[in-house]
Amino acid sequence: MNKKVIITGATGMVGEGVLHECLQHPDIAEVLLLNRRPSGVTHPKVKELIQPDFLKFSEIQFDFTPYDACFFCLGVSSVGMSKEEYYRATYELTMGVAKTLVAQNPNLIFCYVSGAGTDSSEKGSSNWARVKGKTENDLLKLPFKKAYMFRPGFLQPTPGLNNTLKMYSYIKWLVPLLRPFLSNYMSTLQELGLAMINVVEQGYGKPILEVKDIKALAKF
Repeated sequence: MNKKVIITGATGMVGEGVLHECLQHPDIAEVLLLNRRPSGVTHPKVKELIQPDFLKFSEIQFDFTPYDACFFCLGVSSVGMSKEEYYRATYELTMGVAKTLVAQNPNLIFCYVSGAGTDSSEKGSSNWARVKGKTENDLLKLPFKKAYMFRPGFLQPTPGLNNTLKMYSYIKWLVPLLRPFLSNYMSTLQELGLAMINVVEQGYGKPILEVKDIKALAKF
C-alpha cells in the first residue's frame, strides 16, 4: 500500500515497538519520526524531525501533507506530577500536535495511544483517566479523515528493543502464568503495532479500541 506514517514517542517503549513493526511491514514505505531528541535510528524508511518543545509544535516548519497517518505514542506517567503538569504534558501537548497536523492534512488518520481505564465521561475520581478521556474526546472532534483511540493494558515488550522499561525484566516470568487469567487486559507490543498499521489500511468499526479490539485487529 506504500503508506507514509508519522510516529511520535519513538524514544519510548511503545513508540519504539510501533516503529519496529512499521520498519518490518511491507506496506509502510516511509516513517517520519517526530522527536524531542535524536533517536539514533538509521533505516532507509526513516526520516526524523526534531522539535525540542512539543508545546510549541505549531511553530514547526514542515510539510505534513504527504503522510497517511500519525501514530501518536508519546506519553508520560502521572506519577510525581502535579495535576497542572500532567494536563499540560498530556492534553495540551497532544492537542497542539494534532491541531497542527489536521490544519495541514485533514486526510490524515490519527491513532492515539491512550490506556485501559481511560475515563470518557471525564468525571471519575482518577485525574489521569479524566485527562486521557478529555484528550480522546477532543481528538475525536477534530476533522481528521479518521481518528482511533487505542487503550492497551499490560503490554508485553518486543524482545531485543532498546527502550523497554526496566520493570519488565523483573516481571516477565509472570506473563505466561497470568495470560490465561488476564487475556482481556494483556497484549503484546507487536499486536499494538500491527493493529495500528491495519486500522490505517482497513479501518475499524468503532473509534475506541480496547485490548480485545487491538488483538483482533492485529490479526486482520
